[in-house]
Order: sequence, then structure tokens, then C-alpha cells
Amino acid sequence: MTVLKLDHINIRTTQPDATRDFFVDVVGLREGDRPPFNFHGYWLYAGDQAVVHLTDARDRGEQRTLSPNGGAAVDHVAFRMTTGYSRLREALEARAIPFRMSVIPRNGDVQVFLEDPNGVGIELTFPASEA
Repeated sequence: MTVLKLDHINIRTTQPDATRDFFVDVVGLREGDRPPFNFHGYWLYAGDQAVVHLTDARDRGEQRTLSPNGGAAVDHVAFRMTTGYSRLREALEARAIPFRMSVIPRNGDVQVFLEDPNGVGIELTFPASEA
């Protein structure tokens, strides 16, 4: 399995508009295109990369629940993967590590969500061709 790069961070917030405004007006990111997920949020870009994803924690369409370890405003860290989807599934199942999968609307990339031992959300995103 090969990690290509750190893809983005996701921040869950009850103040998505104010958080967006902060990252745009203060930090200098720009709001940009976001796939049509069934929950509210924003993608904020540095150049052509969406580096901060904001998710409205009040939106019932958002699937992630708080970890039994707590949960935090930084909901998850995402890595863009190149290969190894099958090996990852085998490793998670062999270790009985719970995970959730999702398909990104529009491009079909496959997201695998799991938690590290501290309850930090991890997203591993594979190209559609890997699944």
C-alpha cells in the first residue's frame, strides 16, 4: 500500500459559515467546488487543492458519529492513496478494526474511514480503479 500525500483535514463545526469566513478572510484559502454530498459543508482550497474540508456537525446527513474516545473539532486526517485497497481491507478485517466506506459522488473514488487508537479519524482515499 502506498501513500501518495496528505490530502486534507476535516473540521466538524457548528459554525460552518464563520469557520469558512475565517479560513478565507484570515488564512487566505478560497472556497471552491465540493461534490454533492448529502450533508452541508465547504471545501477550502490552497491553489488547486482542497486542503480544509468543513462539515456542519448539526447536519443529520453527516454520517460520522463522535468517537467513544471523545471526538474533536478536527474530525479526521485524510491521505490520498495510490494502491493497496485490497490489502487494507484484509488488514482491517484481520485485526477486527471497524471501518466505514463511502463513494465520492461524481468521480467514484472510494473513502475508507477508521479511527486510530486515540480516536482520531483517518480517511484513506483510493482511486475508483482500485476498488
